[in-house]
Amino acid sequence: MDQFLEWLYDAVVTVNSYLADYILIVLLIGVGLFYTIKTRFVQIRCFGQGMKNVFGNIKLKGGKQKSGMSSFQAFATAVAAQVGTGNIIGASGAILTGGPGAIFWMWIIAFLGMATIYAEAVLAQKTKEIDAEGNVQGGPVYYIKQAFKGKFGKFLAGFFAVAIVVALGFIGSMVQSNSIGEAVSNATGIPTWVVGIVIAILAALIFIGGTSRLASVTEKIVPIMALIYIVGSLIVIGCKITDLPQAFGMIFRYAFTPQAIIGGSFGAALKIAISQGAKRGLFSNEAGMGSTPHAHAQANVKTAHEQGTVAIVGVFIDTFIVLTLTSLVVIITLYAGNGILSTGVIPENISKNNLVATAVSSIFTDASLGVQIGSIFVAICLTFFAFSTIISWNMFGKINFNYLFKKKGTIIYSIISILFILLGSFLKNDLVWELTDFFNYLMVLPNVVALFCLSKMVVGELKTNGKKSAVDTPNQPLDNKLN
Repeated sequence: MDQFLEWLYDAVVTVNSYLADYILIVLLIGVGLFYTIKTRFVQIRCFGQGMKNVFGNIKLKGGKQKSGMSSFQAFATAVAAQVGTGNIIGASGAILTGGPGAIFWMWIIAFLGMATIYAEAVLAQKTKEIDAEGNVQGGPVYYIKQAFKGKFGKFLAGFFAVAIVVALGFIGSMVQSNSIGEAVSNATGIPTWVVGIVIAILAALIFIGGTSRLASVTEKIVPIMALIYIVGSLIVIGCKITDLPQAFGMIFRYAFTPQAIIGGSFGAALKIAISQGAKRGLFSNEAGMGSTPHAHAQANVKTAHEQGTVAIVGVFIDTFIVLTLTSLVVIITLYAGNGILSTGVIPENISKNNLVATAVSSIFTDASLGVQIGSIFVAICLTFFAFSTIISWNMFGKINFNYLFKKKGTIIYSIISILFILLGSFLKNDLVWELTDFFNYLMVLPNVVALFCLSKMVVGELKTNGKKSAVDTPNQPLDNKLN
């Protein structure tokens, strides 16, 4: 069995390297540039409007909706999916492999991704449908079929649906439960399988409650988890505040001269830095992947543009706040000054799984106390981040499972999802990460192609409703019905 897992790991790594280093970079940067230009930098022009839409009337109890969610509930569900292990373990892996400069490329991907996710949210709103029971059904499968009529459109939509069910509903949950299990076990000594059982039970209780219970949980848990992580990170950064300029300098310097910190030739090192930024940026903010449009389709808003601006803020918070704080915590403590990674040599006991815990523990003079506090901090944050991602991803997978099987066997989908959550607490972490990367990349392909084809619909929505008040124009697709 071990031999098979090693072979599978090597095979998936090889395929992923080609997808991430070439196809993924071209698609993500390409679609982001395309929509940035097409919308005349919507991520800048409409950023203030998005902030007002998210925080202008914030409520932690949006109330039960007749169908779908409130705009903030949809936003919280999307952020719950975005802010996960990618913000801690993913960012750590990018820094270790591509150097501090990989974070610069994650910023670039995120900036362009803010335009991409605006398009995704708008299209999800414009093409969503209401089924006979009054439930909102929306996401890439619906706008993919809008982009490509006939059998080809159905094939691409089906391909996407299968990929997301496997990527998020099943394999993705393994990544999250795996990370929770390792973090909690390292901090407390509790066996990972025990943690897996607890997580699976809690997740099952939310799965049973459906969309309304998920919305109620995410709108409360997301602000709390963000506050805990931001305050904790700022405390660590504050302890090393004099090294903050150097930390930022290293991000920019090693973005263009990565060979100075990770070794190798200039071309090879630059490719590694950019590819790490691209693929970890995708896993973190999910712009272009086609996952969060499912949440934004659920929003009860007056116009598609309104939810598009809300989606922009989600990517901003995920990358430019949460992920940047992770990066600064690591770089300011372990790379800047005389940090243990300042020479680029990585000790054997350092990995992406314990990098943030090592960073936090390094600010304490008592080494044993520092290790304990660092492990506990990461365990708490990862549990919040990863669990909220599990429940959001499960909903996204369920929407596509229902699309494929016409709502037959939904209980089977939930049971399989729970089993994968349990399985994640047993498997090797590296294999789980590579598998979820692979299926994430498969999701990107049909989603990005559809985004290119439907640019006229997105730009039309921006021109029509971009300067109007949210109360001026009703979102007509709310009346669509599923046959």
